[in-house]
Amino acid sequence: MGLLEHLVIALIVQFVMARLTGNWWLGAALASAYFFGREIAQAEYRWIELYGGGLRSNMPWWGPLDLRVWTTLDQWLDWIGPLVATVLIAWARERRTAAD
Repeated sequence: MGLLEHLVIALIVQFVMARLTGNWWLGAALASAYFFGREIAQAEYRWIELYGGGLRSNMPWWGPLDLRVWTTLDQWLDWIGPLVATVLIAWARERRTAAD
């Protein structure tokens, strides 16, 4: 899954949550947390493979946050893209509602 798919899924989640609860920020938080958690889990696997000898027990708590396992731009954009997009939409909806 690439950045475009991540953005589309995040916006769908945000829209559905906004329709169910009326809260655009809740949808932004849910979608952003999902994609951030997904990338953290992938970083854990990269750390274990590269530095942990293949054993999860060798990984320190900060392993997935080790910048050595965040080596490509797409690893960053896969969570930053949905975060920025959903926060901007929630902010715009809040501003629009306040103006009405």
